[in-house]
Amino acid sequence: MSDSEVTLRKMQSSFEKNQKAIIGVIVAVVVLVGGYFGYKYLVQAPNEEKASAALFSAERWFELDSLNYTLNGDGQHLGALAVIKKYDGTKAGNLARYYAGMAYLRTGDAANAIKQLEKFDGAGTPLQFLAYGALGDAYMDSKNTGKGIELYKKAAGNDKDNFISPLYLFRAALASEVSGKADEAKKLYLEIKNKFPYSQQAREVDKYLARLGELSID
Repeated sequence: MSDSEVTLRKMQSSFEKNQKAIIGVIVAVVVLVGGYFGYKYLVQAPNEEKASAALFSAERWFELDSLNYTLNGDGQHLGALAVIKKYDGTKAGNLARYYAGMAYLRTGDAANAIKQLEKFDGAGTPLQFLAYGALGDAYMDSKNTGKGIELYKKAAGNDKDNFISPLYLFRAALASEVSGKADEAKKLYLEIKNKFPYSQQAREVDKYLARLGELSID
């Protein structure tokens, strides 16, 4: 008997001895895979649709600046807070945190704005940077200037964005200047001027640099 035949026999023998355990593992994998796809298409997808429909009214109220309705609904349609509670774990439930955080910020409730926006996951979307900027505002309102500046810088993290990035770099620079960090403020003003020369903020930074003694800026 050749070596290959011996190896094959050993494999067959091993399978026969352990077939119950092996088949059990295979069945478990099939059940898990089947359960995953069943959950995804029979539970998760319909739930996402329901959550998205539930959030629709809160989104419209937010656009109309009806912030109490955005948060709490009108008795017939859910507000963002109810969507978060009822559809936690869905994409719409996550997005509801953004609207809730922004609504709280606009009503002057910095603590709850931070609570909601810190839990919002906007990775890979423009809302990620807007959420960072809003968090920066909330921390500034909470007198946590250091954290505010940190979040403003994160909000300005997309170098290809010519609107959001210079806006929050400017806020970071102003906050740095107010907190007595003149050198950091100069650095940020110059970053706006060099990276975003056509932005509205770039047209204004010269006077701020001059105020900090940075006269030779070209």
